[in-house]
Amino acid sequence: MQVDIPYGIEKIKIHIHHSCEILVPNKVTIKNQNKIIGDALKNPIGKESFEQFAKKAEKLLVIVNDATRPTPTSKILDYLYSVLSNHPKVIFLVATGVHRAPTEEEYRFIFGKSYDAFKEQISAHDARNEKDMTYLGTSKNGTEMYINKMVPETGNVVVIGSVEPHYFAGYTGGRKSFLPGVASYRTIEMNHKLALSDDARSLALEGNPVHEDMVDAMDVLKDINVFSIQTVLTGDHKIYAVTAGDLLQSFDAAIVYANEVFCVPLKKKGNIVLTVAPYPMDIDLYQSQKALDNGKLALEDDGIIILVSKCRDGVGEDAFLDLLSKAETPKEILDILGDEYKLGYHKAAKMAQIGIRSQMWAVTDLDDEIIKKALMKPYSSIQSALDDAVETIKTDGRQPRIIVMPSGSLTIPSIEK
Repeated sequence: MQVDIPYGIEKIKIHIHHSCEILVPNKVTIKNQNKIIGDALKNPIGKESFEQFAKKAEKLLVIVNDATRPTPTSKILDYLYSVLSNHPKVIFLVATGVHRAPTEEEYRFIFGKSYDAFKEQISAHDARNEKDMTYLGTSKNGTEMYINKMVPETGNVVVIGSVEPHYFAGYTGGRKSFLPGVASYRTIEMNHKLALSDDARSLALEGNPVHEDMVDAMDVLKDINVFSIQTVLTGDHKIYAVTAGDLLQSFDAAIVYANEVFCVPLKKKGNIVLTVAPYPMDIDLYQSQKALDNGKLALEDDGIIILVSKCRDGVGEDAFLDLLSKAETPKEILDILGDEYKLGYHKAAKMAQIGIRSQMWAVTDLDDEIIKKALMKPYSSIQSALDDAVETIKTDGRQPRIIVMPSGSLTIPSIEK
């Protein structure tokens, strides 16, 4: 069998000669994209139409995702352009969370044809710049909500997000535009510490401490007028559904569509899982870890999981690699976490949990020594990594069964019953 594996913006062919199951997001019927967007904006959930919302707002802030997500922001902005371009005071804020600001190329990817028109009205959130933050309150879990002051100063906010399963928040989208999107580093760190819980996992909302803390923290925004636009994409990044209106209600409605796309039936777990962080989610090792966490759901104990990601910008948040570097085994990572926590440590914890029950290998553009520090075995060739994994499983006296996830960051394996 020959399979195309995404690597950056390229496709690399690999050959598989053993039992194999390929998991990709489910195929769904695509309708006219402009009609999907228009219907959502004209018939929002729990809100007036977008045109009415914008017309009443003296000042308008539009929050958009950064380039680490495939959110079709440019398509939404194309539809909104006539209203936004005629608004007396509209500004834009890129919700970077703790990521760096976008490059010029990434700004054009995010904003598309609207970029040149709105260029001077766009800012990138900087979670580390305390002067840009204002304190709005504390959640029940004790998360202190410091948020970009542009939010309360503007008062009327449009958020454009995308909803898909997320390995510790349950799902992306909705409330994540604010936390972590435009929150302070300290606020994000406090919230993400809750990801160490076993209840913080894909598809889980009820009982998930990260999600519940995010929702509770949103109470501090009760005086902010928010119009939410949530998109759900297919595996090849076409618009499948759009929901709009109230922040939480539009998020809940989008989840139904997200499950239809991303929850993929799996006949039987494999002892080799090849999981890919596709572009643009391959920006760094920190973001690519999501593909590992989804891939583990398709992996038998004592198997081999192979991460494939270009890691175009390197490691990403350094703290998680620093923690991984302190230990020689995954178990030592979890022991250290009993005594200390920094933002990024939750990624190390999730990787350690995988490493305790399986081998972790990686095909990236990173230096081998970096991959070794992350407690993974480095490879420069996808085919070589797969072939070595097959031989390793055979040497153990097992028959290789391979699971390939070309969109590992967006695919949630579910065992067929």
